[in-house]
Amino acid sequence: MSSVACRPQSLMYRARSYMAFVFSPQEPLAAWLADLDANLAHSKGFFTKHPVALDLSAVELSPAAIAELVANIEQRNIRVLGIEGCAAAEGASGLPPILRNGRGAQTLELSGAEETNGRIVESAPPPKPQATSLLIEDPVRSGQSVVFIEGDVTVLGSVGSGAEIVAGGSIHVYGTLRGRAIAGAAGNPRARIFCHRVEAELLAIDCYYKTADDIEDSLLHRPAQAWLDGRTVKISAMN
Repeated sequence: MSSVACRPQSLMYRARSYMAFVFSPQEPLAAWLADLDANLAHSKGFFTKHPVALDLSAVELSPAAIAELVANIEQRNIRVLGIEGCAAAEGASGLPPILRNGRGAQTLELSGAEETNGRIVESAPPPKPQATSLLIEDPVRSGQSVVFIEGDVTVLGSVGSGAEIVAGGSIHVYGTLRGRAIAGAAGNPRARIFCHRVEAELLAIDCYYKTADDIEDSLLHRPAQAWLDGRTVKISAMN
C-alpha cells in the first residue's frame, strides 16, 4: 500500500481574451514616432495603464529593427504586450511574444452524453447569450476603469476625472463626463457618446479621438453628443 498522499492540483490553465490597444506603425518610422509623441502630448499618460499590441503588417523590419522600435515605444511609458503581422519576429529572441488573431477558446461544461453507433458522444449546452449592454448605477470615480466590449455602456451618475469608460458600442452618461470615454472600441464607427454635461479629458470613437483642448468652449458644461464623421470625431450640443 503506497504511503504517498495524492495532492490536489494547484495550477489551472485556461485561454482568455483581453482588450489591448493596437498600434500599426507606418514608414518612415521616425515620422510615425514623432506623430505618436504629438498625440501623447495632448493626452499624457493615456496609454500608461493599458497594454499595447504592435501590428507590423504595414512595415518590413528585421528582428533588430523590431527590438529598437519596441524600445522606443517603451521609453514613452507604453508597455508592448505582443507583436502580430510580422514573420520576421517568429522565433526571434528578446522580442515580445507573437499574438494570434481571434479569441481564445472558452471553458465549457459538458451537460450530458448521448450514445451514437455504440460510441459515447459528449454534448455541450448551447452558450448563454451575452448581454449587449451594461448599466452602471453608481458614479465612476477617479482611477476606475470600466471596459465592456460586448456593447453599450450606460452610466446613471457621473464619470470622474481620471476615470475611463471603454465600450464596444455607444456610451451614455446621465451625469457629468470628466474622464475619458472610448466608444466603438471593437471597431464600430457608428458608435456615439452622449452625456448630460461634457467636461471630458478625451472622447474617442473607433480609433479617432479628441482631447479636452480640442473641445470648443461653447460646448463645455452642457449636454452633448460625439460621433465619427469619416476620420474626424465631431461634437455638438443637444439643446
